[in-house]
Amino acid sequence: MEQEKAVIIVGAGPSGLAMAGCLSRLAIPYIVLEREDCFASLWKKYSYDRLHLHLQKQFCELPHMPFPPSCPTYVPRNQFIQYLDDYVSRFKISPILYHRNVESANYDEASERWVVKAVTNSNTGGSGEMEEYFGRFLVVATGETTNPYTPEVQGLNTFAGDVLHSTQFKSGKGFKNKNVLVVGSGNSGMEIALDLANHSAKASIIVRSPIHVLSRWMVYLGPVLFKYFSLNMVDSLVVLLSKLVYGDLTKYGIERPTEGPFYIKVKYGKYPNIDVGTCEKIKSGEIQVLPAEISSIRGSDVELKNGKSYQFDAIVFCTGFKRSTNLWLKGDDYLLNDDGLARQSFPNHWKGKNGLYCVGLSRRGIYGAGVDAQNIANDIKSFL
Repeated sequence: MEQEKAVIIVGAGPSGLAMAGCLSRLAIPYIVLEREDCFASLWKKYSYDRLHLHLQKQFCELPHMPFPPSCPTYVPRNQFIQYLDDYVSRFKISPILYHRNVESANYDEASERWVVKAVTNSNTGGSGEMEEYFGRFLVVATGETTNPYTPEVQGLNTFAGDVLHSTQFKSGKGFKNKNVLVVGSGNSGMEIALDLANHSAKASIIVRSPIHVLSRWMVYLGPVLFKYFSLNMVDSLVVLLSKLVYGDLTKYGIERPTEGPFYIKVKYGKYPNIDVGTCEKIKSGEIQVLPAEISSIRGSDVELKNGKSYQFDAIVFCTGFKRSTNLWLKGDDYLLNDDGLARQSFPNHWKGKNGLYCVGLSRRGIYGAGVDAQNIANDIKSFL
């Protein structure tokens, strides 16, 4: 099977949908290749029930379609999925070809086209056949959260209880009175630990690196203050507010980084921890903080690198994602780094060579993906 369109979009998450929506508005023909059996699969299939957008809704809109006024400020998972469904309907996003696992993408100098080879993914219902697609432009929209990553831990295969990645966790309901270890102290780890505690599980969370803990209103305050003050001043003020609200967290096993929360966001793309109730549970002792990595596991015994040992009934790895773009995207030494993220610094990160683009890979969330999509669509329009 061969198909040709002006633009090939790889990935049908929010980034890919934003891209397709912008192209649809400009009547530019495209095709979307998606390895799963639905669009926005991370939201529809691999996210926990209590998940809300961590930022206010105006920072999470896709291009040319605001959230309805009835949506709360922090949009819950189900309403965000409904919003994405409505976005696809409104912009008549089609075709999205599902079960397509991209194997390679090469730029053919002779025909000045991208040649993308995809296998119809037999794991998700495809036939396992190889297909070829041709396009003048290629947009990588595979997202920052592509392949769930679980670190190698000595003896993990001997663990007697359940082992989950955060993408497999739905709710704390089934863990009542169980000892559960959460590995990873990003926003997902903190929120999953909270959900476990709310459902009467005995939750412990490994916090091995310093983290900033901010409330939602502190995070919102940042962009407002940037209009008037320098990054350093805003960071200093927000850290002071955090200390006033949360007090000294070192006695509970949580250290603050020396660099400010917004500086870290800009430099490393790492969000501060947005507290939605976890700190209160840590202070009350309902959630225990463990300050060291896992050394080894034997049965239900988990030994940490500080020499202490604990028994757990389940482990939830909130250890993030890896990207596999470097395995299939050939001949690109400019746009993306080995980790599958934008190599160039913002705001010049979205355009590569020979009609290659990336959307949503600059660690700027859904809002950043929307800006990328509009820039790319306008750029492609200028060539057609």
